[in-house]
Amino acid sequence: MFERVTSRFPRTSATRTRAAVLAAGLGTSVVLGAGVAAAADNTAASGAAGAVQAQAAAQAKAAEAQAKAVQAQAAKAQKAAEAKKAAAAKAAQAKKAAKAAAKKKAASWIDPVKSYKLSASFAQNGGMWAHKHSGQDYAVPTGTPVLAAHGGTVVKAGGNGAGDGPAYGNAIVIKHGNKTYSQYAHLSSVNVKVGQVVKTGQKIALSGNTGNSSGPHLHFEIRSTPNYGSAVDPVKFLRGKGVTV
Repeated sequence: MFERVTSRFPRTSATRTRAAVLAAGLGTSVVLGAGVAAAADNTAASGAAGAVQAQAAAQAKAAEAQAKAVQAQAAKAQKAAEAKKAAAAKAAQAKKAAKAAAKKKAASWIDPVKSYKLSASFAQNGGMWAHKHSGQDYAVPTGTPVLAAHGGTVVKAGGNGAGDGPAYGNAIVIKHGNKTYSQYAHLSSVNVKVGQVVKTGQKIALSGNTGNSSGPHLHFEIRSTPNYGSAVDPVKFLRGKGVTV
């Protein structure tokens, strides 16, 4: 009788096959796991880069906004400075105009004759008058036009010093307001009448040698009243009004 022999090769083969399959599956899992890990790393890196880019963009935007704010503030400061400068220039111009207007107003007084030589001065002693000289003498030829030193109203005009005495000869007194009067004496002719309004620089008479006079000239006074005895220094007065005497 023969002994029964059973072959083990098929079983071994099946076992090996299963092992191979398992190994292959394990290898696939390992490969897949590595791929997933790599993909995850790429996603994380991409996300980090995006975050950095977003942060950089935000910072750039903030810097741009800050730069615009600085520019706006600088423009505002420049505009304020220009406005201040313009206001200062305007104020200076107004001040200059006011000064010019005041000077023009003061200069509306003029010398009573255009071309002259100063002779006897105010308060000077002399044998031609009983007291000190009451005005300023302008040495000019007879017939020189005599001008109103300032606008006003004629309150005296005529011979005998227009009421102030024969020593003045033919004379005129003009009222200018604010207790100021001007007097013109030793005239050869009088060209205005009492009550007449005259303008600055208007011809009112011709110079002469009438009255108590040693030669042709114009005797000029500034008074605080229309009458003799209230005279002040006419040269000082005119210079105070901007007139070059």
